Amino acid sequence: QVQLVESGGGLVQAGGSLRLSCVASGNIFSINTMAWYRQAPGKQRELVAAITSGDSTDYADSVKGRFTISRDNAKNTQYLQMDSLKPEDTAVYYCYALVNSKAGYNYQYWGQGTQVTVSS
Repeated sequence: QVQLVESGGGLVQAGGSLRLSCVASGNIFSINTMAWYRQAPGKQRELVAAITSGDSTDYADSVKGRFTISRDNAKNTQYLQMDSLKPEDTAVYYCYALVNSKAGYNYQYWGQGTQVTVSS
C-alpha cells in the first residue's frame, strides 16, 4: 500500500504564493507520473499539473506560467509552487501518483487533499 500526504495549503491573499508538497511512502519501487489535481465545490476534479519520470511537464491553461510542478525522486516527493494566486485558484488540491510497486505492478494513488483559499 502507498500513502500520499499533502501539506502546504492555507489561506493567502490574491497575488501571493504557496508551495504544496506531497510525500509518498509505502510499497514503492518508483513513481512513474506525479500530478496535482484540484476540485472546487460543485465542480469536477481537474488536472492542474503533471510531471513524468522523464521530467516532462503538463499544465492546465489556467495555471500555465504561474504554477510549477517538480519532483524529488530520492524523497518520493512532489511539489507545486503556486505564484500569482487568484481567487479562482481556491479549491482542494489533491496529490496523485502512478506508482510502480516493488512487485512490478502499477497502481494509482490519491492523497486526501489540502485546502487552498485565495482571498481578494
